[in-house]
Amino acid sequence: MRTCLILDDYQQAALTLADWGRLSGQVAVSALSDHIADREALIARIEQAEILVIMRERTPFPAALLERLPRLELLVTSGMRNLAIDTAAAKARGITVCGTDSSPTPPTELTWALILGLARQLPLEHQNLRTGGPWQSTVGTDLAGATLGVLGLGKIGSRVAEIGRAFGMRVIAWSPNLDDGRAAAAGVERAASKEALLEASDVVTIHLVLGDRTRGLLGEADLRRMRRDAILVNTSRAPIVDQAALVRALTEGWIAGAGLDVFETEPLPPDSPFRRLPNVLALPHLGYVSRNNYRTFFTQAVEDIEAWLAGSPIRMLA
Repeated sequence: MRTCLILDDYQQAALTLADWGRLSGQVAVSALSDHIADREALIARIEQAEILVIMRERTPFPAALLERLPRLELLVTSGMRNLAIDTAAAKARGITVCGTDSSPTPPTELTWALILGLARQLPLEHQNLRTGGPWQSTVGTDLAGATLGVLGLGKIGSRVAEIGRAFGMRVIAWSPNLDDGRAAAAGVERAASKEALLEASDVVTIHLVLGDRTRGLLGEADLRRMRRDAILVNTSRAPIVDQAALVRALTEGWIAGAGLDVFETEPLPPDSPFRRLPNVLALPHLGYVSRNNYRTFFTQAVEDIEAWLAGSPIRMLA
């Protein structure tokens, strides 16, 4: 019987949201809820498993790790894109890599939770209410009539833009490949340039795929272009923004605040400035974490394993 380990099951939800019993008699399934950052400790925990189910980029699988796992035959990731897996190295070692569907709805909704939380200063007002602090200490920012700048008009960005229009916002968008036709189809204006979008927007929200062209896309000069009363929201990938420059922007008041769900190192180190800056609303990468999305992830992970066992892998990435 093969062994399957589910990694980084933080909420201990994986075994309850899919019928793993379908694998009974063929695969012994168990889940690890703790994140194992140390490479040697991780290898010691997983080296006997033939099948691993992982959650997006929570635990990277570079070539150096894959070569230490000679028993590994199948790697299943949530989502159909996972840049933390060296798929070429996996293929070279005969490891099948499969994915699952992932809904754009949860990260869209979380994006708006961050925007609204920052616009109306919800964390501070909530804390004051719970601790007996000042009653009404802030003045909220109106979204109706404000400008929403969307960087990346894909599945998530277009949904974020649609909600912005429902709030009565002017919505503009930019990405390296965006043209007037796609912008018009989404009901938004195409900004002439990244710089024009940053200068015009009250809220800037990032929905781009991390790659060579987008890594470090927003640097110090870009953040300085933003309005001092503007907010930046990133539910995509942290390295799209120069993190040192972002800390300076928030500390020195180049921008009013930031809503962050993604970080270069996750879990976020205890000494990270993003944990203590008062103008940051930070969440532990919850964008895709919802009951329905998890049910899809783990149900399709079972399907991936069944198909692989039958000799006909599906949703293959490598």
